[in-house]
Amino acid sequence: MSGPRPRTEAPRATSPGQDSATDVVRWAAFSCVLVPVVLLWYGSSLAGAAGTALGLAAVTAVCRILLRQSERGAARMRAEERSHRRGAHHGGHHGRPHGRHHRAGAGARRGGRHSGGNTPGG
Repeated sequence: MSGPRPRTEAPRATSPGQDSATDVVRWAAFSCVLVPVVLLWYGSSLAGAAGTALGLAAVTAVCRILLRQSERGAARMRAEERSHRRGAHHGGHHGRPHGRHHRAGAGARRGGRHSGGNTPGG
C-alpha cells in the first residue's frame, strides 16, 4: 500500500519578479471586472459602471506596459552585469571604462583651482 506522495512542482521558466508582475496584472484585470459588478450591485448606473470599467482597464493596460518595460530593463542590466563579471574574472576588460584612471581628456585632474605655483597665495 502506498502512502500519499509529496507534491512536486514543475520548475518555472520565469523569474520571481516576472511572476509577481504577472500576478499584479491578473489582480488588476480581476478588479476591472469586479468593481463595476459591485457598483451595479449597489445601485450605480450602468453608464457609471461602464465608465469605471473602461478607466480601470486603461490604467491596467498602462501599468502592464510599464511593468514589461521595467522587466526588460532589469533583464538587460542583469545580462550586462553578468558579462562584466565574466570579463573581470577572466582578466579581460569588457565594456566601458570604470574608475578615476579612465578620465576624458589629456589634462583632466581632480580638485578645485590650480594657480600653477606652489605658493599659498598665488
